[in-house]
Amino acid sequence: MLDIQAIAARLAVLEHQQAIRVCINRYMALCDRLDADTPLDELAGLFTEEAVWEGKGARYAGRFGGYRGREAIRGMFSTYMRTPAHFALNVHFLTSEVIDVQESIAMGCWTMLQTSTFSDGASHLNAARLSVRFELDEGVWRMAHFQTENLFSRPVSGWDSDALLPVPTSAS
Repeated sequence: MLDIQAIAARLAVLEHQQAIRVCINRYMALCDRLDADTPLDELAGLFTEEAVWEGKGARYAGRFGGYRGREAIRGMFSTYMRTPAHFALNVHFLTSEVIDVQESIAMGCWTMLQTSTFSDGASHLNAARLSVRFELDEGVWRMAHFQTENLFSRPVSGWDSDALLPVPTSAS
């Protein structure tokens, strides 16, 4: 016999997980193009009013520090809103996702790879572990505690090149 309530509860968890994915994906998309035209209200709105954003570990705690409250997080991101943009190229890749939903609170964990070229032409490759607590806030999932911890970081040569992509030639 079908337990409609159990199925509805399972469906709700899946819908919450998807909404959390949309939130973190939008955050990354906005971070990919941080510049003077970034919609700062939208970016800040992805966080709860009392949210915490913090770098963890030896590399990120010192470089990024921590910010408490939506307005402080907004202030941190506003430093990237300039011309020329801090990033000439910036792409975040998320993988190894785990999202655990418990009613109106959820924990999400990802491994992140970030490829960046800065306005000065230098390029960098970073990997980090993200641990993010989300809260259901006025019917919307928002980040309540965002932690990023560096796994490795290194300068690299440029990411983008005009060189032709190697492809196999057809056999005649």
